[in-house]
Amino acid sequence: MTWEIALILLLAYLFGSIPVGALVARARGIDIQKVGSGNIGATNVLRTLGPGPAAIVAFFDVFKGGIALLISRLAGLDGMVAGLVAVAAVLGHNYSIWLRFSGGKGVATSFGTLLVLDPWVALLTLPIGVTTMVLTRYVSAGSMIGGVASVVIAIGLGRPVWEVITLGLLAGLIFLTHRENIRRLQAGTERRLGEKSAEKTGAAG
Repeated sequence: MTWEIALILLLAYLFGSIPVGALVARARGIDIQKVGSGNIGATNVLRTLGPGPAAIVAFFDVFKGGIALLISRLAGLDGMVAGLVAVAAVLGHNYSIWLRFSGGKGVATSFGTLLVLDPWVALLTLPIGVTTMVLTRYVSAGSMIGGVASVVIAIGLGRPVWEVITLGLLAGLIFLTHRENIRRLQAGTERRLGEKSAEKTGAAG
């Protein structure tokens, strides 16, 4: 089974690596890594290209995380191995081989893996993250609060230790990729939801 697990982890990483945001922006003649935060995720696409392209990016970023978990389930892999598949997919998104190991922040892809890994935890986590975003108008705050909430909810529901560890790793990755956002939140310079992106060199991020 070792080779099978290695293959599934590689496929999960490669699925996660598909830079949907960069491809959608490129189709519009824009290098998404040179505007706004330089991030390939739906938030930067929303600020740069508008809600339509952002919705496409968000859908496929969620989908590629979910499909990685579905493949592992079809292969009969579960438990901590499924958790590693989830982490591999998110690492692929964050550090894409097609973008010289740069990428997004992994929030949508993390949610996609969680939807398959534990739908109840995902559905309970979603309103917490969205409500935080709506109240604060900070996508970064909603993303990080959502990551922490998923771990707390999993513990509260008595989920297996491997699942709690997996969600802890995913939450940790979210905080890692949002470290600049954390600094801007502390400085009061973080962009709010709805603000347009500028060229990367002149933007706050």
